[in-house]
Amino acid sequence: MEKVVTFLLIVLGGGLISVSPAYSQEYSSGEMRYRAVLVAGDLDVPWGMAWLPDGSMLVTERDGRLLQFKGDNRTEVTGLPDIYSSGQGGLMEVVLHPDHNENGWIYLTYSFREGGSGGNTALIRGRLEGASLVDIQELFRSTPNARTRHHYGGRIAFDKENFLFLGVGERGTRENAQDKSVSAGSIIRLHDNGDIPEDNPFAGEEDIHPAIWSYGHRNPQGIAFHPETSSLFNTEHGPQGGDELNLILPGRNYGWPVITFGKNYDGTVITDETSRVGMEQPVHYWVPSIAPGSLMFVTSDRYPDWKGDALVGSLKFNYVERVIMQGDRAEGTEKLLEDIGRVRDVREGPDGYIYVAVEGDGIYRIEIIE
Repeated sequence: MEKVVTFLLIVLGGGLISVSPAYSQEYSSGEMRYRAVLVAGDLDVPWGMAWLPDGSMLVTERDGRLLQFKGDNRTEVTGLPDIYSSGQGGLMEVVLHPDHNENGWIYLTYSFREGGSGGNTALIRGRLEGASLVDIQELFRSTPNARTRHHYGGRIAFDKENFLFLGVGERGTRENAQDKSVSAGSIIRLHDNGDIPEDNPFAGEEDIHPAIWSYGHRNPQGIAFHPETSSLFNTEHGPQGGDELNLILPGRNYGWPVITFGKNYDGTVITDETSRVGMEQPVHYWVPSIAPGSLMFVTSDRYPDWKGDALVGSLKFNYVERVIMQGDRAEGTEKLLEDIGRVRDVREGPDGYIYVAVEGDGIYRIEIIE
């Protein structure tokens, strides 16, 4: 691997991210050579990325800041609600509405705190007016509150009908994941305005939270739709061992903590069951854990060898995991960008390039070397 120092101006749609100097590292994948070029540096925990129509990039920092990068400028967006930044919580996801060009909606997730009861994960939307977030609407708050500082989930994905899917962690309380009366430990499905669809799998059932799409989740921090099959997938933080890539189906139970391939961090057994009738098996699982911080599928023609495959950021081992997909099946894996750092997010930009958010560093763009 060679580290190269270059001076360049990177064009993102109609906007510009100026980088001087930019550091790039060169890698290979099969016969393809590629490099990772730093396009936005001096970041702490960049949790999510999204691109506005003018080509500028929004980046969430877990400490509660929403940053906008445009040209040579880096601006902090004001007007956000009170954000409880502690442990794994803070400002997390940022996603544009699929019809953002018409309605201007930007969706964010963050952790909130409510006095002595602790807190959980909240979903809001707002519009950007200059450097301020306005017209803010709170759409969802996960239940129940907890005083722990971990397992918030927080990733968002929209389907082709503009239904919103949100992964929420069980907040470190394992029994939440099997308790359908609460939303913690589940994937939820909402209309884009926060209303709960009447055709959700448990809607109308007594003592079941109507927003639940699937349950039995520990800490889902990746969620994405397969571009060819339209199937919903998530990545799941297991305990020590047993991180998962799951095909998400409505009304299904994904087993935590009744079944798992992992164990407690002190080495003790959680359960001796890795499968049970009525509980779903992962498409792929990782032992040892890679700590999957995100999930995306490659759609861009810029990376023909990777098209249709899943990319999963590894927080533990400092690389991007390529999961080679055949339809909805995982056929193998490959490590990309080894030793780049703790990969919190991986996204495909509107220019077709893949961008990688690295903790304690910044945002990198993957370029093919001709």
